[in-house]
Amino acid sequence: MEINGGDDFSSGSNFDGDFGGCNNYNPLPYSGKQLIFPNSGKSVHPNQNISKIINGLSEKCLEEQPKGPSSSTMATQNNYPLHIGDITKGAESVQISLANDLDGFNELPKFFYIAENIVYKDAHVNFSLARISDDNCCSQCFGDCLASDLPCACACETRGVFAYTREGLLNEKFLDEYIEMIWEPKRKDYYYCEECPLERGKRRKKCEGHLCRKFIKECWSKCGCSKKCGNRIVQRGIRANLQVFKTYERKGWGVRSLHALKKGSFVCEYVGEIVTNLELHERNQRRAGKEHTYPVLLDADWNSERILKDEEALCLDATEFGNVARFINHRCHDSNLIEIPVEIETPDHHYYHLAFFTTRNVEAMEELTWDYGIRFDDKTHPVKAFKCKCGSPYCRDRKA
Repeated sequence: MEINGGDDFSSGSNFDGDFGGCNNYNPLPYSGKQLIFPNSGKSVHPNQNISKIINGLSEKCLEEQPKGPSSSTMATQNNYPLHIGDITKGAESVQISLANDLDGFNELPKFFYIAENIVYKDAHVNFSLARISDDNCCSQCFGDCLASDLPCACACETRGVFAYTREGLLNEKFLDEYIEMIWEPKRKDYYYCEECPLERGKRRKKCEGHLCRKFIKECWSKCGCSKKCGNRIVQRGIRANLQVFKTYERKGWGVRSLHALKKGSFVCEYVGEIVTNLELHERNQRRAGKEHTYPVLLDADWNSERILKDEEALCLDATEFGNVARFINHRCHDSNLIEIPVEIETPDHHYYHLAFFTTRNVEAMEELTWDYGIRFDDKTHPVKAFKCKCGSPYCRDRKA
């Protein structure tokens, strides 16, 4: 889901990393950034990662490839296909492959693959057990919360009914209601800021509105249930057999599942750098005309605050650090994925996980898409909208 600065839309053309020795390496020009992994509290300087990657690559990687194709990695030039076994470099519990059967060995995406969100600099994200009250967790539970006759406290966000089924899928009633709210929102579903963080410093002061979304709350560290509890889906990470592939519709890279997926299946979450809206605005100014992913605004619960501080208006930027979700292409209205906010580590809804679930049964090898919520007629948006190629009969770009 990457914008290249012009009218042509590409879902991804930026990827650096160790692909088992099949790709020439061109490090990103980083300096001075300190990245913080919220779940672990560890800080990592990107140059450390770059050094490890450089040491693991060979400048003659293409010359050293075996004569025959490998089951994990194959890269050839000219008119031959490109296949990479795992773009995650082991960061996920499953391998995510990359395939280009259209135009052979071209420039691969350059970015650092990460499996969890990382704080860039000023974003206010505070994971503290002290902030999780006793009535906001299920400390008395044991085993699987979904096996209990009565729902525990962690079902409070979904009106006392768990969002997940015993089969690990989304509750169909919850999903259908959520889809209707997202695809056919009413005015009452929007919150209008008294002082919108997105409009600060602009001539236009009026808030355009933020859709108030339903949350899923998963069990977490202060809960007494097992790590295998059925209310712990997103935090376990990707389980679907995904592949990044070159699309036939000239949309750049896309994502598909190698196996069929049932309606309500968790696919992945959108992972990137956690930045403030102010930091994102500065980045967009520097990136004018350059390739970048379309950012995600974490505004699902802005109605809980009268006025948000700049450090509380958060976004996810997967341009330089991200996961497989950065490659998922846009489709207007009738996409087969839908994004749902998920509370895990903190009850503070300034930050949450943005998880993708299937809206219907998805066939094997079918491209996965989601609606970015873009207003193609909005000329004041800080990120220029791309020329939509979704092919949906409900395409909003045709009407813009």
